[in-house]
Amino acid sequence: MPFSARIQARGVQLLLSGVMSRVHKDLRFTDIPKRTESLRVETGAGPVSCTVYRPPVTTDTPGTPAPVYVNFHGGGFIVARPEQDDHICRHIAATAGCVVINVDYAVAPQRPFPAAVTQAYDVTKWVVENGAAHDWDGSRVAVGGHSAGATLTAVVCRMARDRGGFSPRLQIIDSAVLDQVADPSTKLSRIAKPLLSPQIMRIFTAAYVPDPADLADPLVSPGLADDLAGLAPALVITAENDRLRDEGDAYAKALEAAGVPVTHRVFEGVDHYFTHTGPVPAGKEAIELMATTLRTALTD
Repeated sequence: MPFSARIQARGVQLLLSGVMSRVHKDLRFTDIPKRTESLRVETGAGPVSCTVYRPPVTTDTPGTPAPVYVNFHGGGFIVARPEQDDHICRHIAATAGCVVINVDYAVAPQRPFPAAVTQAYDVTKWVVENGAAHDWDGSRVAVGGHSAGATLTAVVCRMARDRGGFSPRLQIIDSAVLDQVADPSTKLSRIAKPLLSPQIMRIFTAAYVPDPADLADPLVSPGLADDLAGLAPALVITAENDRLRDEGDAYAKALEAAGVPVTHRVFEGVDHYFTHTGPVPAGKEAIELMATTLRTALTD
């Protein structure tokens, strides 16, 4: 990566690090108590810190290990702020009745592709294989995330299918970047000034994928792959005014055409990151959709 591009990425990283930990006060679900613990998982790209969210203890399932959901936060592959998803993780743990693993994966420009991909897959595989030691049911696993985290979700499910190590029961793809080849200026929004500008999207991509030859790799741009059969069932969420809306819509259609069970919901009148900044009614509805879909998918 050119030195100037690295400096740009570091500047954006520092600028967004504080902003992306802020969630609309009415989306914080402060009424839901938080039961968390920390763990560290060794991966092929170094150790990864994770926060574990436990569901409330109920009298009808004493001693029964809960299913597990692995969450990957957003941030353009350059912002390491897993706490931005605290409200989503708490709500899902309480409402879907599952353990939630919030993953603090490596980010660029310090750790470009494929570090985050390796860590995301290895953490998920570790979660599947180590349920008995940590009181969750690794045989019932789902994965999901927002933006960059949604891209990692699609990639993890692809790797799981190809390697045969485990089969997620659901993937939640919320406002993913699925095509890193197309210039961001060609990704149009329905409003004049959407949250994501072409300039900042180029900075994200250049930092995360410094070698242009990797941009079309399905582990970078899963929306460009044509072999989608056999992937995990999907909940695909897109935002009407998001620059990433069209590629998310197209991916949902492509998954469905490949025989993958898909629930696709376009939330009207909202932009990228609305599950964090609002509007509050749409944000709450989307998070509730995630939780209820997870509960159904993870229930035997």
